[in-house]
Amino acid sequence: MRLSMLPVSITAHAVLFAVVMILPLAGSIEAPTPWPASRLSEFMTAAAAPLPEQVEIVRTARRSDLAPIRQPDSIADSTDTPASPTGRDTTGEAGGPEVGIPPGVSLDTFNTSPLTIVEPPPPPPPPPPVQRAYRPGGEIREPRKVRDVPAIYPEVARAARIHGVVILEATIDERGFVTDARVLRSIPLLDSAALTALKQWRYTPTLLNGVPVRVLMTVTFRFSLGDHDL
Repeated sequence: MRLSMLPVSITAHAVLFAVVMILPLAGSIEAPTPWPASRLSEFMTAAAAPLPEQVEIVRTARRSDLAPIRQPDSIADSTDTPASPTGRDTTGEAGGPEVGIPPGVSLDTFNTSPLTIVEPPPPPPPPPPVQRAYRPGGEIREPRKVRDVPAIYPEVARAARIHGVVILEATIDERGFVTDARVLRSIPLLDSAALTALKQWRYTPTLLNGVPVRVLMTVTFRFSLGDHDL
């Protein structure tokens, strides 16, 4: 009987302890203050902060930075310009002299000074006209040779038993000098000897209506074995 009443006794003592000890403590604790309703509504309905205003910066050009638009009556000397009380140069501002012309220089200097014009170089002179060369025939007579220089047979060609005919075309100027020559019929070992001799020949001037002219002549050199000269 006593063992069956033991759990009931323990439970009754626990309840009594709670009533005596815990309830007085719970009564002394204050409940937390609730959040004010008015502050909550203000916090929820707060408007967004306004954007900063845009500021326009307008730059105005000083009169001293602009070119003059009218001709000044006179140019004041820089020594006569009164100094600004702030130490700043007031030249070009309202009431000051015009800008754009150095001090002490008259405007007439710019209006009357002559302009320097650089002329282009002259064109090169034209080349001299090419004089025509005539061939003898009709009214143009063949010039007469007044100086004859024989061609020397080259020893190399003689040793190689080379012989034959070399034909040249010579240009004779108004004085009778051979100024040019070219080979029409060639023998390689004999061409040089023929050209050397021909350029030393001299002719009488060739006339056309009494005026000396250039002529073209065909000259033949014949080289034979055993002959040292033409």
